[in-house]
Amino acid sequence: MKIAIIGGGAAGFFSALSVKQHFPMHEVIILEKTTKVLAKVKISGGGRCNVTNNQLDSIVLSKHYPRGENYLKKAFDIFNVQDTFNWFEERGVALKVYPDGCVFPLANDSQVIIDCFTKEAHRLHVKIEYQAAVQEIQIEKDHFILKTRDQSYSFDKVIITTGGQPKRNGLEWLEKLGHTLIDPVPSLFTFNMPGNPIATLMGNVVEKAVVRVEGTKLIGRGPLLVTHWGMSGPAILQLSAWGARVLHDKEYQFAILVNWLDEQKEQEVQALISKTIANQGGKMLGNLNPFPLTNRLWHFLVSKCALSLELRWQDLGSKSINKLINTLINDRYEVSGKTTFKEEFVTAGGIALKDIDIRTMESKIVPGLHFAGELIDIDGITGGYNFQAAWTTGFIAGKGVGN
Repeated sequence: MKIAIIGGGAAGFFSALSVKQHFPMHEVIILEKTTKVLAKVKISGGGRCNVTNNQLDSIVLSKHYPRGENYLKKAFDIFNVQDTFNWFEERGVALKVYPDGCVFPLANDSQVIIDCFTKEAHRLHVKIEYQAAVQEIQIEKDHFILKTRDQSYSFDKVIITTGGQPKRNGLEWLEKLGHTLIDPVPSLFTFNMPGNPIATLMGNVVEKAVVRVEGTKLIGRGPLLVTHWGMSGPAILQLSAWGARVLHDKEYQFAILVNWLDEQKEQEVQALISKTIANQGGKMLGNLNPFPLTNRLWHFLVSKCALSLELRWQDLGSKSINKLINTLINDRYEVSGKTTFKEEFVTAGGIALKDIDIRTMESKIVPGLHFAGELIDIDGITGGYNFQAAWTTGFIAGKGVGN
């Protein structure tokens, strides 16, 4: 058979290679609309490529996807994290697991992933057509006609892997075929805090923080980075993923509450302050920081409480102590807008999962048409989860075209 892969990204290449792995005689052509493939792989993870996450329990793994959890539980039965490790290592790409569970190539360079894919594609005779943006898809009795600006192609089966689309109109051609669309909205974005003095601390990192969106049950945990425009880091990105639709509905105008001390409660902080006063009460607030915060952040928070850095710990009154505790574990910030890294954008939304057969990634609406990757209404939090979804759905789609 002749198989088209529309889109030369992570899911597209994995789908193409999966087709050739399962059906070596099939002819596979990747149609890429730009002049280069795997662009997102190249820049992901700061140019290192966070290949997957070292969560080998597929049930636990699936809980890291705000959209698609139940669907992926079944998909991971077919291709999971261990399969990803095996796939890359069998092709000479050594992987390294970091303490936070993120998995990168041992070489710490995304180019080794790109080289692996392109080398495999060449070895298996996968063809790649550049500047071949598909403008129309026509369905004949037993085949598909794909039309680009310059050419018309005929295929037996088609796998669509065009990635997340920032706007609905990028998906409407699939809606015309009868598919249900879930409106795309941004996920994995940072929070803008224009004019907030916290920005003077740009570059400061708190390794363990908890961030909540005021008035909701949304919560993010992990490292928090102060930037020149507001806040970023895994805690913020995680929060933006789980809250993608809620925050979109709020038009990105909301307040967050930050616990700079992770999960510590009021009583625990009170006890530590009492201990500090008892043992080192003669020292000034500015010279003694008993918390896992940088001195710059500590001084900022003390000043935010309208306390002098030269005030001695033993001279803190109960009202000042309460104010300090509240600022440490319940610090409020107004958010006005977001920053999305356009090259790495992730969207919530896409083709509705109810329209896709998980066993083959085949459309239930159009037989012979398959999907893989972020085009589907599946997205994960930061940490390698989105690439794992691309490998899994791509593998299943490639295997599914022969059924």
